Amino acid sequence: MKRMSKKVLATALLLGLSQPFSVMAADADLQKKMETLEKELEALKQQMQDTDRKVDKVEQKSLGRWLTIGGDYRFRYDYLRGKVAPYFQLNPRNMQADGSDLFLPVQGQTVKNDSLYTNRFGLNLDAKATQDVTVHARLLMYKISGARDDSAIRGENGQAYFSDRAGLFDGTVGHVPGDGTLAVDQVYATWKNIADQPIWFSIGRRPSTGGIPSHLKQNNEKPGNSGVPQLLVDYAFDGVTLGYAPDFESLPGAYMKLCYGRGFENGITDRQGNGIHDTDMVGVNIVPYDTDNFKAEFQYNRGINIFNTPVMLSGPFAGSAPSVNLGDIDWYGLNFLGRVKNAGIGNLHWFASGALSHTNPTTDTVKVQLQTPIAGFTTPEGVLDTQSGLLWSGQKESKTGWAVYVGGRYDIEATGTKLGLEYNHGSKDWITFAPAADDMWTSKVGTRGNVYEGYLIQELKLKPISSYLSKTFFKIGYQYYDFDYTGTNNWVGAPVKMADLTQASIMGPANPQMLTPLKNAQNLYATFEVHF
Repeated sequence: MKRMSKKVLATALLLGLSQPFSVMAADADLQKKMETLEKELEALKQQMQDTDRKVDKVEQKSLGRWLTIGGDYRFRYDYLRGKVAPYFQLNPRNMQADGSDLFLPVQGQTVKNDSLYTNRFGLNLDAKATQDVTVHARLLMYKISGARDDSAIRGENGQAYFSDRAGLFDGTVGHVPGDGTLAVDQVYATWKNIADQPIWFSIGRRPSTGGIPSHLKQNNEKPGNSGVPQLLVDYAFDGVTLGYAPDFESLPGAYMKLCYGRGFENGITDRQGNGIHDTDMVGVNIVPYDTDNFKAEFQYNRGINIFNTPVMLSGPFAGSAPSVNLGDIDWYGLNFLGRVKNAGIGNLHWFASGALSHTNPTTDTVKVQLQTPIAGFTTPEGVLDTQSGLLWSGQKESKTGWAVYVGGRYDIEATGTKLGLEYNHGSKDWITFAPAADDMWTSKVGTRGNVYEGYLIQELKLKPISSYLSKTFFKIGYQYYDFDYTGTNNWVGAPVKMADLTQASIMGPANPQMLTPLKNAQNLYATFEVHF
């Protein structure tokens, strides 16, 4: 028994001694596994850091980080109808040396086009080049269906009704239906935060078209501080802007800018020159208040060395170029734009604009080359002095004109429906610089008379994909022009009252015309538009 007890005791002692050795072995194995896991975790962290760096590099080089692409497409239908006033037509292609066919009587008549189809496409590119410096470009194409020129917006035999639609020229290419060429409508570089101050500098082919309040009818966002007032300027200028936007708590959104643009470049001449100066435009724009609900704006422009005609690229006067400087024009304008939220079942946008124009003419007049000289009436070479200067005929004098433009748009958010009404009036001697306006007959804000317009926009409730501003909509509208005087959007010669067009003098017709005058005009239009 004693011997058995010793064996049991020895066995227990061995078991007791062996237990610590097995625990120590398990700890070592666990430690080894932990070290392995730590190494694997560290490697994983390194891989993730490498991946993050690669992603950052890819993002930095990705197009979406520095380049924004957008644009618009529009199909448009127009029904055009106008009433020609009786008048005498100046005929430069005269055949008779006695002048009997120099002035041709034209009877009043109705002209119309039942269906004019056009396609317009615009592509916008915005590139962030470096810190605080961006480049913007807009390419634009505007084509008449079934044609490779702009003759369809004129009458038979190239008959021109208004000077801004007599043919295409530099400031209207892409804005008036043409041959379908994709043109560079805008391209400019902007440097912001100059010297860490709210100052910007921008140079290139300017965004000087489609200004406030035309964005309402175009169903676009309100232009930023690069925009122009529609009543004074709608022309694709090459120029420069220097702006300053101070931070005043009581004047949110306030800014001001100085603008300069070149309207005509005369090129290289000999020492004597050809007597024609370059045509330039300078301006001051002051906006003391600009928020989503209200904007007030003052603009002053001066057109320097105004030409008699731009370089015409198409139409009956194709090849014509400036031949005389008629003088300078000053413009003054005030614009107010507002929004009333929750006005009934929608939001109301309203605007009111007023402007003055004042001419400072030279004594120069426009001369016309006749096919057949008329003794005592033209030079021996057949050059006829029309005695027409900057808004005057016969006797040089300054002229002051005025215009008003009011209207609004009511937006029903629930249905995507927008209803707009507009009215503008221009006085006898009113002249603006807006030939690139999106109107088919003529730029309505330059009308010497009255224009009434109503339109309806119906947006489709479709989810935006390309950007949060993308949309698709239909628009139908109607314009009625009631002309009091001739020469809408034309600064050559004195305006003539419609009733006086057939008056005669001892020398013949008292008020012969180069362009066909309309007493009134109508335009019914419908569009399908996509903004992306």
